[in-house]
Amino acid sequence: MYKNLIDFMKQISFLLIVAIMLILPSCAQASKNNNDATQTQNQETMKKNLVAYFSASGTTARVATNLAKAADADLFEIRPAQPYTNADLNWNDKQSRSTLEMNDKNSRPAIADKVENMEQYDTIYVGYPIWWYTAPRIMNTFLEQYDLSGKTIIPFATSGGSGLGKSGDELKEASAPNAKWLPGRLLNGNPSVDSLVTWVQSIR
Repeated sequence: MYKNLIDFMKQISFLLIVAIMLILPSCAQASKNNNDATQTQNQETMKKNLVAYFSASGTTARVATNLAKAADADLFEIRPAQPYTNADLNWNDKQSRSTLEMNDKNSRPAIADKVENMEQYDTIYVGYPIWWYTAPRIMNTFLEQYDLSGKTIIPFATSGGSGLGKSGDELKEASAPNAKWLPGRLLNGNPSVDSLVTWVQSIR
C-alpha cells in the first residue's frame, strides 16, 4: 500500500513538473508582450510637441495659440532681443530694419530667450509671418540655436497676400538640414482650434 502511494505521489510530482515547464514559457512570453506594450505606450506618452512662433503684429501669435491647443503642445514665443517698432516694419522704407535684414541672407537678429530642454520635443511647429516672400531672418536664428537632428518640423505661416512659398525649404536648407521637415501650411483667417485639430491629425 505504501509503495503504491509513493509511486502515485511520484507520478503526481512528475506531472506537476511537466505542467510547470509547459506553463512557464507562456507566462514569460505574456509578460514580455505586456512589457513591450507598456514600453511602447510610455514612449508614445513621452513624446512632446512644441509650437514656436515669431509674431510682429499679433496675427501669427493668435494662430499659434490655437495650434498649441489643437496639437496638445507647449507654446514658445520667439521674441527679438530688440523689439520691432512700426518704423522697423515699414517695408516701403528701404532703410528700415526689417528691409535691411531681409536683404541680407546672413542676418541673424538676436532672440531674447531660449527653449529649455529642447531635447524633450519630438515635433516642432514653427510659425512666422511671410516677409518678402519668405520667413523672417529671426527664424534662422531660432533654428540654428539647437540640434534638431531627427526631430519633425512643420512650418506654418500667416500672410497679408503672399503664400507660404518655399520658406520651409529655405529654412531647412539653411538652418536645420538634419531634421525631418513636413509640408507646411498657410494659416490665415484665425482658424479655429477644431479646424486645426483636423489638420494636425492629417499630418501625423
